[in-house]
Amino acid sequence: MILSDHEIRKAIESGDIVIEPFDPAQLGTNSYDVRLGKTLATYVDETLDARKHNKVTMFEIPDEGIVLQPGTVYLGVTSEYTETHRHVPFLEGKSSIGRLGIDIHATAGKGDVGFCNHWTLEISVAQPVRVYHLMPIGQLIYFAVSGEVDTLYSTKKSAKYNERSPLPMESMMWKNNF
Repeated sequence: MILSDHEIRKAIESGDIVIEPFDPAQLGTNSYDVRLGKTLATYVDETLDARKHNKVTMFEIPDEGIVLQPGTVYLGVTSEYTETHRHVPFLEGKSSIGRLGIDIHATAGKGDVGFCNHWTLEISVAQPVRVYHLMPIGQLIYFAVSGEVDTLYSTKKSAKYNERSPLPMESMMWKNNF
């Protein structure tokens, strides 16, 4: 079951959902709009290796925006820090972003109960497009969980993205044993 605006507000008041900063104007009928953070990153190497730590170069979006190019994976970040303690968050791109040919995640749209961080975005574009810091980029949708959660993401020993950071985080696939 997807939470309505009323239920999202109640969950924020109870501390089950945390959004910092919270702006009531960004609360939709059944979602919360998130904005693009100031920092983007791109991978240094042209060929990425799933078994190694692939380094990134980080840079800030200037006031006049930055033109993203096809064929490059841009790691972005939400301006908002979020926590969920009883709900499953899903991050989807706003329809206006999709209509510009921007994808904000390749595969990682679902968060886990207990996720506490800024969301890293896996941005790709169909054609060159200029983006700006604090532009609406996505929307968080919250689902109720049926049953108790034994292990929150924030307490999992194997969780790779627990360190709180307002910067995009590169892939930590290399930490898996395969």
